[in-house]
Amino acid sequence: MSKPKVAFYWAASCGGCEISILDIGDRILPLSQAVDIVFWPCAMDIKYEQVRGFRDGEIDLCLFNGAIRTSENEEMAKLLRQKSKILIAYGSCSSEGCIPALANAKSRREILERAYLETPSTDNPEGIIPRTSTGVPEGELELPEFYDTVLTLDQVVEVDYYVPGCPPVADQTWALFQAVLEGKLPERGSVVGAGEKIVCEDCPLEKQDKKISGFHRPFEIIPEPGKCLLEQGIFCAGIATRTGCGAQCPSVGMPCRGCYGPPPNVVDQGAKIVSALGSIIDAREPEDVKRIIEQIPYPIGMFYRFGLAHSILRRRTINEQEN
Repeated sequence: MSKPKVAFYWAASCGGCEISILDIGDRILPLSQAVDIVFWPCAMDIKYEQVRGFRDGEIDLCLFNGAIRTSENEEMAKLLRQKSKILIAYGSCSSEGCIPALANAKSRREILERAYLETPSTDNPEGIIPRTSTGVPEGELELPEFYDTVLTLDQVVEVDYYVPGCPPVADQTWALFQAVLEGKLPERGSVVGAGEKIVCEDCPLEKQDKKISGFHRPFEIIPEPGKCLLEQGIFCAGIATRTGCGAQCPSVGMPCRGCYGPPPNVVDQGAKIVSALGSIIDAREPEDVKRIIEQIPYPIGMFYRFGLAHSILRRRTINEQEN
């Protein structure tokens, strides 16, 4: 009997999800014996043309990490969807948009001008900005189109399952492989390996239901050990983030960033964070509200750090001249 064929792909992401596959440690040995990895650009030499040569549905499982940022990302998402029986949005970037999707607060033109013209380290006297094709003596050189809007995987193709995390923790990744190999995957469309509650439920720090009168950046104070970070005025997204990571960050004194995405039945994680904060902030006068808001340095980056592309907001409205 042939082994299940497995593929991994890396689109617009940092590469942490690729490393998370190896984080399962020595469990990768029984995994490598149980499956046949047929496509993994990060770890093996295989060309896109070889993937096109697979029969439709020949790949049993594909873990697709990364958001859709370019035409190449979209092409590969559609190709791997066609070739795979099960396509999984693996990690925050493919599931929610994650850090790449914060670019949706800017236009494509603003991003390219910042990267290639405005940064202090840039030496580009001719003001050259990348374009999709350019002629050279040897022929035409081409680059993928850089999209104006970062998309999640399920905004491009149908996704069977979601595995959140930036990156997913090792036990969660291993639980996914076990569910696939044992034929115990839940209903299609489900989030696999994560919990049903919020991170606060798993957090060991003591909570006293205190009201807070302002926020501190983590470097500005030394928090009292064992006490809830949010109640000490350090922004923590655990109040609106799905559990499943084991509350690893707050357990060692670092606030939750929100990378596991919204808990069940929450459509917009950022809006849920704002709502939850509103219930614990002690702001009785308009000037209190203004003062507290000014203590949040980059609201969209704090509240939508991982989920802007999949939120109700999606992106900033852009005039055609900006594009």
